[in-house]
Amino acid sequence: MKLSPHSKYRPLGLAAAALIVLPFAMSLLGLSVNTATMVVILAIATMGLNLCVGYTGLVSFGHGTWFGIGAYAAGLIQLRWSGGGMWLPILLSTIVVGVLSTAVGIIILRRRGVYFSLLTLALAALTYTVAFRWSEVTGGEDGLGGLKRGSIGPFSLDNAYNYYVAVALIGLAVLYLLLRLTRSPFGHVLVAIRENQLRATFQGYPVERYKLGVFVISAIVTGVAGALLGFQTYLVSAEAVSVPFSGELLAMVVIGGMRSMLGPALGALFFILFRELFSIWTPNWLLWFGLIFVAFVLYSPGGLVGIWATLSRRWRPAPEEAAAMSKRRIYQDLPLPGFLMPESLTGTVLEVEGISKNFGGIRAVSNASLQIGAGEIHALIGPNGAGKTTLFNLISGLFPTDAGTIRLNGREIQGVPSELICHRGLARSFQITNLFRGLPIYENLRLSLQAQSDMRFNLWRDIDSYADIHAETAELVKFLGLEGIEEIEGGELSYGGQRLVDLGIALGSKPQVLLLDEPLAGLAAAERERVSSLIKSVASNIPVLIVEHDIDRVLGFSQAVTVMNQGEVLMTGSPDAVRADRRVQEVYTGTGIPEVEHSRADEVQQEAPQILRFEGVNTFYGKSHILHDATLNVREGEIVALLGRNGAGKSTLLKTLAGLIPLASGTIEYEGSNIAGMPAPDISRMGIGYVPQGRGLFAGMTVRENLSLGRLARKTDGSNGVVWSEELILEYFPCLKERMDVAADYLSGGEQQMVAVARAMSGNVKLLLLDEPFEGLAPTVILELFKVFDLLRRHTSIVIVEHNLDLVLALADRVFALERGAVFHRGPAAPLLTDLEYRKKILWL
Repeated sequence: MKLSPHSKYRPLGLAAAALIVLPFAMSLLGLSVNTATMVVILAIATMGLNLCVGYTGLVSFGHGTWFGIGAYAAGLIQLRWSGGGMWLPILLSTIVVGVLSTAVGIIILRRRGVYFSLLTLALAALTYTVAFRWSEVTGGEDGLGGLKRGSIGPFSLDNAYNYYVAVALIGLAVLYLLLRLTRSPFGHVLVAIRENQLRATFQGYPVERYKLGVFVISAIVTGVAGALLGFQTYLVSAEAVSVPFSGELLAMVVIGGMRSMLGPALGALFFILFRELFSIWTPNWLLWFGLIFVAFVLYSPGGLVGIWATLSRRWRPAPEEAAAMSKRRIYQDLPLPGFLMPESLTGTVLEVEGISKNFGGIRAVSNASLQIGAGEIHALIGPNGAGKTTLFNLISGLFPTDAGTIRLNGREIQGVPSELICHRGLARSFQITNLFRGLPIYENLRLSLQAQSDMRFNLWRDIDSYADIHAETAELVKFLGLEGIEEIEGGELSYGGQRLVDLGIALGSKPQVLLLDEPLAGLAAAERERVSSLIKSVASNIPVLIVEHDIDRVLGFSQAVTVMNQGEVLMTGSPDAVRADRRVQEVYTGTGIPEVEHSRADEVQQEAPQILRFEGVNTFYGKSHILHDATLNVREGEIVALLGRNGAGKSTLLKTLAGLIPLASGTIEYEGSNIAGMPAPDISRMGIGYVPQGRGLFAGMTVRENLSLGRLARKTDGSNGVVWSEELILEYFPCLKERMDVAADYLSGGEQQMVAVARAMSGNVKLLLLDEPFEGLAPTVILELFKVFDLLRRHTSIVIVEHNLDLVLALADRVFALERGAVFHRGPAAPLLTDLEYRKKILWL
């Protein structure tokens, strides 16, 4: 939202007042005006660093490099070429820093996160070594002496007060420039990159260019501070580029407050006062400063500028308010805003032809083709692992294709960067809501609209001066039904609200094709209806390709459907044709009784004691309600199958049972003991083994080491009736005998699954949880594992999630079927195994 000019530049007025008072305050503390000058110089340096750390999220451990290079460049230019005063050397040193930081940034910004930080640390160490040892140029340990400040007219800068005034004016000028920068379109994108780099990319921003730009600007500002310090001391030494000094700069930023423009300046003042005053009492002042730094990181991440807010929240908790979404104003049946209407679209808008993608030895998508026509909602469905989201990622440019062609309005876009694909007219949402969680709803949406404007790179003009962008944002907010809560941060919304904002971010890119990845997942009934109606409203003008697990609903409003299975397109047709197609039914419900031998008794032992009671359990992922009063019970020696379509909550139930996801409410009893809320390690030690989807082995460790870790910290005394020794494991899995000393990541998929099961069973396990154990395995390996699981019922109870219904129904004694996190069917497995029509009635559409 727009700010008044007074609010925008309030930091400048505060800084000017502080600079007037600073020399007098230092005098009262017994410190000199030179100390005040040092505070201002470090404030400039830390404000420059804060552009990277606080505004863009680029944590630099070696920013002292640019401080020192700026000082050395100015000193060398004055001593060897220019002579005279300090102004020309400072100006030329900014050019030197700019050129060097551009070259370095191009290299090190290819890495993210900790790798970028470590590269900046290595750069500082390298620069310090060069400065200290290249005596012919840098003066080595003696440094560069004999610098001259010069004068401004009749005012000699050798006078401490005159120099302070000059530095203070430079500091104010730097602050003004940085305020203009952060208030510009360019500056707002920096904050978006800090909050969510992937989302900024898919809004159409060339993130790497922005990061390079801010890195160079930050380096120049810090370099100016280094040059000013050199002229203050008349000396440039290698200490200015040392690693400890870089650490001190970063500490000042954190202690002052990273999310504030003046916070780092306050941190610089705190550092200087602490050093000057506390060092009188102890030579170990830096130790105490380090402890204070740790305290700020732990207890006041907002630094000094945020300490009052932190204390207020602790002492005076804010009164509970009604849910944010309840305050919004919803306008029914609003048409799509005119500025989002694409130019006349006809025929095929998006064409995908024969694209393929492999990840190592895994075939994710193979020769997939589909077409999206104007005014069409095209659904993409299929079971878990079918390749739907991977296909989305290939179309939107997140992954490069191995083969095939993607055309948008007749232009090929495979191999084109994601941000350029967005500008060509393709936008997407994400399976997991992908917002700028720390930014208001309004800013989330405005950034998308800004990305479509030529002014998105502007570093100077104030963002509030773009009236058209603000008008479009307000109209989009109204269309989404979010009016009245625009200032709520994205992360504070309910899950349904976040889904609406995620859809709005994609719409703000003004697409000609919209890709929606599970937009209805995790929504309550009312929000599901709201989002569905919005999708239908959008699709009347913008064609939509949608992946969704709520097949009943999505087939109800789609005009065309593509079904994928095992990375391939199984069929494309109308919703009615898909419902009636036997191949599609078989993908979801199986083909009938498999050719396997099993020892399951057709009559379940009703008298067997109950080992697990899982009753009325509710579980959330963030704000998404996944399990709804889910109920399950397991008897001793019994195999229970969890059935349900994608996104029904099956894997979440297993993770909740294993303690990996906390439950919000409900009861979980294991052998009569309440384990609800217990940590996962304690649950494991009680005798519950868990084999996750994807196996979760310790890559690089041998089979023997993986099994040894399975026994570690768990009882192996056989109190469950069997001791799972290495010899017994090899009886069940004889093919592992020759592989015991082979690293787990060198095993075949089937062998890895066997090791994962054996590791889970290595303790006194009485309940085994299996998540998709047959996924991606060859038929012969599947039959071998089937026999093992069938034999294991002698020693343990099993809860199994598996999309191969024929196999799991042949294996299981009873089934619990879930839909949207709630159990809607329970009973014996035999009827579902033998009666395919009954199975379709329960599990098909």
